[in-house]
Amino acid sequence: MAELKDIMVYIIQKYPLKMDLSNAKLTKMIYLADWKHAITYGSQISAIRWYFDNYGPFVWDIKDEALNDSEVFAVKEVLNAYGSPKVIIGMNQIKYDPIISKEEANSIDHVIESARKLNWDQFIRLVYSTYPIISSEKYTYLDLPKKAEEYSICT
Repeated sequence: MAELKDIMVYIIQKYPLKMDLSNAKLTKMIYLADWKHAITYGSQISAIRWYFDNYGPFVWDIKDEALNDSEVFAVKEVLNAYGSPKVIIGMNQIKYDPIISKEEANSIDHVIESARKLNWDQFIRLVYSTYPIISSEKYTYLDLPKKAEEYSICT
């Protein structure tokens, strides 16, 4: 299991559309990577305990990690297309090589390749269409490895 910092850095370094990496998008990309990894390998990449709230799978872990490590991460508030504030998480000008296994990289790369082609609405529809979300009650924690087992039985 990779450290959250390493997962975040890997995504930020690889994702081609840096200004799209808001806290919400980065959080949901890590959720999708955890879900992909759970389906393929039976475990999450991160140690995040995912919670299904009004905004789908969401936690404050990603933003907190970025704010707590200002040497590596740059956190900037900007306005979105609708004039509302959004938090962009990027990297400071520091050399940092994330420690990610080949299997973890495969799962994350799959998510990056899928997400980069989608606008925000399409991306959110993808997140909300995942089995853990459609098969769970709101305001509950999501056990992605368990949901991956259920999912494999259904498919």
